[in-house]
Amino acid sequence: MTTPDCYTCGKEADFDNLPPRECVVYDQHWRVAHAFNTAVPGWMVLLPRRHVAAVHDLTGAEASALGVWQVKLSRALRSVTGCAKTYVVQFAEAEGFAHVHFHIVPRMADLRPEHRGPGIFELLRRPERERVTADQADQLAHSLRAQLYGHPNAQ
Repeated sequence: MTTPDCYTCGKEADFDNLPPRECVVYDQHWRVAHAFNTAVPGWMVLLPRRHVAAVHDLTGAEASALGVWQVKLSRALRSVTGCAKTYVVQFAEAEGFAHVHFHIVPRMADLRPEHRGPGIFELLRRPERERVTADQADQLAHSLRAQLYGHPNAQ
């Protein structure tokens, strides 16, 4: 089930035409996309493939796969980006983005103190000149696929 005014559901409805950055990896319950308007290469978003507005509405199967995905993505991001750790955050409060989603953000060792913890969100919705480009996000998508599944076109 999709919701017409939901950004994530709109992307899911066009699943077969998504670029690598919008469908890094997926399974029957979850899809991973690179965040847009971010200055952080590798900022991933883990999205349920059906419309879910609150974590308590996840099915048992979705919930079981959630933790596995969070750890797998964190490990792959560490390998691909060299991050010191990852942040895992979920709010789903912005207008048009009430669809549950988890931010999986690589936190680099040299991240400035003001951007650590919740300050990382200062690096989202950055001016265009600071953002990860679509080409960079697609390259990261291919690198993460290769890390997770052994070759760049794996799903």
